[in-house]
Amino acid sequence: MKIWAISDLHLSFACDKPMDIFGGAWPNHTEKISEHWRELVAEDDYVLLGGDISWGMKLEEAIPDLEWIDKLPGKKIMIKGNHEYWWKSISAVRSILPPSIQAIQNDCVRIDEKTLVCGTRGWTVPEHGKQLEKEDDKLYKRETERLKLTLADMQKQRKTGDRVICMIHYPPYNMTKEDSNFTKLLEEYKVDKVIFGHLHGKVVNMEKVLERNGVVYYFTATDHINNTPVLIYEN
Repeated sequence: MKIWAISDLHLSFACDKPMDIFGGAWPNHTEKISEHWRELVAEDDYVLLGGDISWGMKLEEAIPDLEWIDKLPGKKIMIKGNHEYWWKSISAVRSILPPSIQAIQNDCVRIDEKTLVCGTRGWTVPEHGKQLEKEDDKLYKRETERLKLTLADMQKQRKTGDRVICMIHYPPYNMTKEDSNFTKLLEEYKVDKVIFGHLHGKVVNMEKVLERNGVVYYFTATDHINNTPVLIYEN
């Protein structure tokens, strides 16, 4: 079994939201994702989806996108992104998921005898020397508490020798890689690997893989990884 990750699929099979207007890697991105995914991922592999999966505004508009993902090889675990307007509650989302997809929200699942996957959305972190606007600061603090819940649930399940992957949609650190509420918690709970996405465009200054204070971070926004799932673990 291998564990892969990719974020920000931005699918829109039920609504008119073409991504090719953003240029770069986006033209025909769904075809590219499907091709690369099928080349790499086996049926017993896991693919971690780090948010911004569907442009659907309503639950029923996300269903064709989820069905498209379901037809791809492997088992999938997804978290909520900032554009998941169709994702109103975790119970509603789970009620319509196809067989190969699980959704997590501020909680944790065990995928084999030695691997735990947890996840939450996150939020914008303060840049160097700057303070967040009042509303962003409120959400940053709220998402900090949600990450605590996520990691606490992970800790309840954790056994000696387990490896822990945390998915968070927003980058958990700023552009200068400073500490944030999120990185402090990830280090405190001794998470092994973190995947995130959210950022797009040529001006993004994010390493695709970064080891920071014992935690390995993977930037997996699809337009920055050539629409190709990134290998996180290989058993």
